[in-house]
Formats: sequence, structure tokens, C-alpha cells
Amino acid sequence: LLAGSVLSVLNNLLSCTYVSLSVEQSESDIYMRFMKLHKCYDIVPTSSKLVVFDTTLQVKKAFFALVANGVRAAPLWETKKQSFVGMLTITDFINILHRYYKSPMVQIYELEEHKIETWRELYLQETFKPLVNISPDASIFDAVYSLIKNKIHRLPVIDPVSGNALYILTHKRILKFLQLFVCEMPKPAFMKQTLEELSIGTYSNIAFIHPDTPIIKALSLFVERRVSALPVVDESGKVVDIYSKFDVINLAAEKTYNNLDISVTQALMHRSQYFEGVMKCNRFETLETIVDRIVKAEVHRLVVVDENGSIVGIVSLSDILQALVLNPAGINAQHS
Repeated sequence: LLAGSVLSVLNNLLSCTYVSLSVEQSESDIYMRFMKLHKCYDIVPTSSKLVVFDTTLQVKKAFFALVANGVRAAPLWETKKQSFVGMLTITDFINILHRYYKSPMVQIYELEEHKIETWRELYLQETFKPLVNISPDASIFDAVYSLIKNKIHRLPVIDPVSGNALYILTHKRILKFLQLFVCEMPKPAFMKQTLEELSIGTYSNIAFIHPDTPIIKALSLFVERRVSALPVVDESGKVVDIYSKFDVINLAAEKTYNNLDISVTQALMHRSQYFEGVMKCNRFETLETIVDRIVKAEVHRLVVVDENGSIVGIVSLSDILQALVLNPAGINAQHS
């Protein structure tokens, strides 16, 4: 009973804090302040799966392990240094296929034989960067800033004392956490404004593919354009599907990565039973509607279409977090 009453007092205090804050200050930065008040530790679930790879593991086995465990990325542990040195993600799988694929007749030796450390030495020759990570005591605001500024989708939470990796933070997890508390907070006026009014999203030079585009061409676009998904557009300009980086891991799941000359449509046939279609929106919908849709659908982006269903842009989770959290702080991390 005592615990229950303490909780209700705490809840009352929290709501009082939000009310008094909103009276004293403008409501436009309420989400920013919420993020600054909470630590990364608050967002870490009580139990979750974290897969860690040693850098001496074969690349191929590592990708199969990602598939088997249903995860998209894993921190890399280097025994010699006794520390985490990086992340292995689906982007690595894409880069290996893009770099070494010749034809269906030639086995990709580098995928079959390389160890993770060999691949990292080759790939990071010119671009070596230390692992971007965050302490559990850092604020969620700092996590949002780090994700967007570094143009990464996964941020390992590493305990600075023990050196243990606790969790991998994502845009999706942060937005979901915020959404849990949104109903208790005053709503900023900008939530009622449209994407058009707020200039949220990318509307020029959109990378897209066609149903008959070969997989190898799609992989090249992922690498060259540094995008995480490619809308599939038919000859009339209508969006009919979407091919994301996550779909590429199915090539490992089905062991079909030796033939990348097949079309995107053929590669996507496996998922038709559970795929709900492309999540779309238009430029005249409010930010509130957009946030609600993207959180409920648990997707990483919405394709912006016109009244004919033709593609006009993309709104990503980082666009949304930039607008909700960083813009009110006067920070544009997307271009910093």
C-alpha cells in the first residue's frame, strides 16, 4: 500500500512539475526538457537480448547469427584490447556484397572466409572511427543528439565502470518512450502544424527503385546514397513497395546472396504473408498524426505521396526527433 501511495505522490509531483513548467516557460520545448530530465538508463528494458560478437568470428557466421537471433546489429568485442571496438550491422553485409559480388557463378570468397577483424581492417582503412557509445547516466537528449549528429541508427549504452554493453538505443525506442508520456504533457502548438509548414522530411533527390531493379543495383544505391530504404515505384510514379536495408538480411536467411541479379520484386516475394504495405502520409497532415502513425506502425520512415499516390518525399524517425527535440533547443544536428 505504501509503495502505491508513494507512486501516486510521485505521479502527482511529476504532473505538477509539467504544469508549472508549462506556465513558466513556453510549451514548445517540453519534449526537449523531458528528454533532458530522463537518463538513458530509464529507457533500458528490464530484460532484453543483446548479441555480442568477438572480432575473430567469421563474417558469414556473424550474419547468420544476426538472423537466428532476430537482431539487426551487434557490438564487437576485441579480446586483445578487452573492449568494444565497433558494431556489426546489416550495412556491413550490404557493403561486403556490394564490394565483392561478381556474378551468380562466382562464390563470394570474402563473405565465406573473412573474419570480422579482417573485414574491419579492409573497410576501415581510410575511415577509422572510434565506436560511438553513450553512458547509461547520460540524458536521452544527449542520445538523440548523438544518433542524429553521427548519422547512426544504433547507439550502444555502455557502462563506463564495468565496460559492459547494456542495450542498443534506437530512434524507434526513444520515440516510443516519449509517446508513453506525451498524453500527460502539455501539447506544443507545432504538433498541430503540418509537415509542409514545419519543413519536415526530404523532398528532393529521393533515391528510389523500380519493381524490376536488380538487387545488386539496389545495394549500390544503399551504399552510394547512404539511405536506409528505397521506395519501389512503378512506371506511373506510384509507390508500390519499399525495399529496406533490413530486407537485405533475408538474403543471408535464405542463403540466396550468391545471385544478386534477381529483381527486387523476386527478392521480396518471401515476405508477402506478413507485409502490411508501405506506410504513407501526405505533406498536409499534422506532426501529431505523423508521430502517432509511425509509432503505431513501428516503422522507420513514412513515404510522402501526393493525391495520386506518387512519391514526393520521405519522413524518417531522425527527421521527427530533430523536429520534436532538437529544433526547440536551436540545434540542427542533421547538418552539423
